[in-house]
Amino acid sequence: MSMIRLYPSGREVECKDGETVLEALENAGYALPSNCRAGACGECKVKVRAGNYDQGFILNMALSDQERAAGYGLMCMAKPLDDVIEIEWGTDDAQPKLFPPRENVPFVVVDKIHRTPDIVEVHLRPLGKPLRFWPGQFVTIGAPQDGAPWRSYSIANAPRRDGEIVLQVTRVEGGATSRWIHDRLQVGDRVRLNGPYGAFIGDPSADTPVLCLASGSGLAPILSLAEAALSRGFNQPVTIIYSGRTKEDVYCRGLMAYWEAKYRKFRFIETTTRETGDGYHKRIPELLPELFPDLSTYSVYAAGNPDFVEACVAKAKELGAPAERIHTEGYYEQFMPEAPPPSRLMATAG
Repeated sequence: MSMIRLYPSGREVECKDGETVLEALENAGYALPSNCRAGACGECKVKVRAGNYDQGFILNMALSDQERAAGYGLMCMAKPLDDVIEIEWGTDDAQPKLFPPRENVPFVVVDKIHRTPDIVEVHLRPLGKPLRFWPGQFVTIGAPQDGAPWRSYSIANAPRRDGEIVLQVTRVEGGATSRWIHDRLQVGDRVRLNGPYGAFIGDPSADTPVLCLASGSGLAPILSLAEAALSRGFNQPVTIIYSGRTKEDVYCRGLMAYWEAKYRKFRFIETTTRETGDGYHKRIPELLPELFPDLSTYSVYAAGNPDFVEACVAKAKELGAPAERIHTEGYYEQFMPEAPPPSRLMATAG
């Protein structure tokens, strides 16, 4: 067995004999970017500061000679040979470094689905290099020339090999961009995105049960986070509670049923606040004490309008959730996001 030391945090992760660095990090909860898992795409490229490893068979287009000489390797195929290898990953507190935002990245609308009377889902495919992002982040989209200013929308899917990005957009009264997306944007149209932005990504190393709380299109970043965690084999229970006004507003039942069937530790709970009969009909903060009376061991994620998020956070704290394990994404009045400081950005090899 070897140890993988993360620089600059100094945290260490055990790597069993025969495991790749990527597998060991994922087993410890660190969501290192990856895609092909076969040494072909270069997504898991990091700098190895110390220690020898077997790189295995990889394609030159995924790791150039210059990058090899600079100390970079592909962690999906790399197997440690020394007792300790040290790689550059994350910040001083072991949080993942963010991808540098890009501007005016071209995409094509490949699908558009009306999920509810108020929410439309748009599927976008990149025309060139995919936009790299962490689950839970957001992008901006707009067409200022058509009267639709740039607006921020959370990505509703985990990173995919084809680079597809899914947005779920709520129609906002008086919102020029949401109306443009709902009424004018068509399948086949070309659009441009900026991003990614945001740090609603939590602590990737947290080994705790996870409770996700969402209302409206606040479900989008929750779906991205949950899909990524479940698909990489996260071994703790994951629960999503979603609040809608009526059953018509709960637009994710099919996907949730699939996840419940596929992932033994996943659970989906819906509550509708303007209906009666079977099921739950309380607001999430009112429902939490009944379902989760003790949140002291949980990581909690809440996304939606600011009042909803504030009420969820207050109740989660009341039920014992530690403040450092509560992560929020409130949909406040829109503004152009700022790029993160250089200390939080990933280095570019080569």
